[in-house]
Amino acid sequence: MFGEGLLKKRQIKEVLALYSGRLMLIFINALALLIFCGLLLKAQPILQTISISDLLFSSSWHPMKNEFGLFVFIVSTLEVTMLAMIIAVPVCLLAAIYLSEYASRHFREFARFIIDILAGIPSVVYGLCGVLVIVPLVGTIGELAGVSTTGYSLLAGGLVLAVMVIPFIISITVEVLRMVPEPIRECALALGATKWETIKYVVLKKAKRGIMAAVVLGFARAFGETMAVLMVVGNVALLPSSVFDPAYPLPALIANNYGEVMSIPLYDAALMSAALILMLVVALFSLTAHYTLLRIGETIER
Repeated sequence: MFGEGLLKKRQIKEVLALYSGRLMLIFINALALLIFCGLLLKAQPILQTISISDLLFSSSWHPMKNEFGLFVFIVSTLEVTMLAMIIAVPVCLLAAIYLSEYASRHFREFARFIIDILAGIPSVVYGLCGVLVIVPLVGTIGELAGVSTTGYSLLAGGLVLAVMVIPFIISITVEVLRMVPEPIRECALALGATKWETIKYVVLKKAKRGIMAAVVLGFARAFGETMAVLMVVGNVALLPSSVFDPAYPLPALIANNYGEVMSIPLYDAALMSAALILMLVVALFSLTAHYTLLRIGETIER
């Protein structure tokens, strides 16, 4: 009798844990849907006044004249994010290969501890370091290259964003590489392949989709970043012609202007439409990456 009572209690706890987890998952998804609906509702006035093509592809941003073209901000966001990924991806891939294939277990654990610390640093701290270090460095590079720049530029934003996304991409890439079964490595080595040939032609090939998912997650993380970029990118609403020119990404536009010029008609709705675009892009990339990561284990085992 005592044993049956204990078993029933354990079953009740398992059922409670299961339903609690489902409720929390429903709550999180409902919250995301609520935010999306709220942004869409707030953006309705400008969506009913200005066509989608004018909103997305016009470069004219003059709120006092009711001109709210977001093209400059969208291009700036894409450029600074792509620049960050170009800088970060080779570093992350090489670091992840070393940690996964060559480093000792103790060093790997120590490196993971440092990476976790880097991932937890607030973005405003990265932005401050960018103002103190990266901006003067970019200014010096510009002078050496014969380009007139204050240092507040697309390149400064890309460097700061690259440092911010590196911990995320390395962590996921290391996990993906470690998921490649050890017998596959041993087979390649037994056939006469060197260590590097095994990594290049077997491990990386097997983990290709997972690595791509890690890069996409890093892209989504960089795309929506606000404070750090806002502090170093210059915030000038003009299309940058080089990496030394200032830019004005969407997150910086929202953070700089929301609440200050609310008396201008449609200004609030224009900023909400910018936030809606950000949310849609980040959600699209995040969903794609998570779907790929969910399937990567199954793919590797084939």
